[in-house]
Amino acid sequence: MTDSVEDLEIQLLLEALFGRYHYDFRNYARASIKRRITQARQNLGFASVSALQASLLHDPATLAALLGYLTVQVSEMFRDPSYFRALREKVLPHLRTYPSLKVWVAGCSHGEELYSLAVLFREEGLHERTLFYATDINPEALRAAEAGVYPLDRMRKFTENHQKSGAKTSLSDYYVADYGRAIFDKTLRSQVVFSDHSLATDAVFAEMHLISCRNVLIYFDRPLQDRVLGLFRDSLARQGFLGLGAKESLRFSSHAEAFAEFVRDEKIYRRREP
Repeated sequence: MTDSVEDLEIQLLLEALFGRYHYDFRNYARASIKRRITQARQNLGFASVSALQASLLHDPATLAALLGYLTVQVSEMFRDPSYFRALREKVLPHLRTYPSLKVWVAGCSHGEELYSLAVLFREEGLHERTLFYATDINPEALRAAEAGVYPLDRMRKFTENHQKSGAKTSLSDYYVADYGRAIFDKTLRSQVVFSDHSLATDAVFAEMHLISCRNVLIYFDRPLQDRVLGLFRDSLARQGFLGLGAKESLRFSSHAEAFAEFVRDEKIYRRREP
């Protein structure tokens, strides 16, 4: 099979995914999406991408399996601790001045970043006045995030990250160990709204004081990155904050002028006044 035929098959698969289920991966970075579809085809036992597409159109179970490959679900709590330290020391003093807060974790995956922020806000006395929105396009990921259960052997790394973030408590205060699992305190998600939301197709998501979307834009092509950054701009309250991943930037975006660098090294920006 030539590359051109496979590329056409992949394009048709993405069109079918959008037309049948309204999941839009058509503007994701092509090299990444091709690699993920190839892996899915091989692991799910399909001889060709066309065969995978046929199953996708007629068997909803294939959708759930395919989404597991197309969406990135690798994260850890307090990943890049210096980012969370910067939020704690430089962003939260500003957020503290508001009587109520809204925080959006866009592309929340299995919830590691959500629970990191929930713990951070609780340590800083802001949890009870904050409403968190955790969104993802993968329903399985959302269910995992809402459950708040992680393998116990991951807690050592999570705890190290937490301490480096300037922790004021012990991470073990927020979960119980049970048969090799760490089950996080349900009160951490008492202020959380879990919702299906596509950055590729859906509209503005309320008015936020902080949006944290890290290591998601790197999987999008330039036009889709631009769309998403415009969405974030329109979703932020006046002088709201945006946190991106270490390898992400506003530099080449048409929306760059809407944001000012707030903590340059941690890719934290603040919406400029119109």
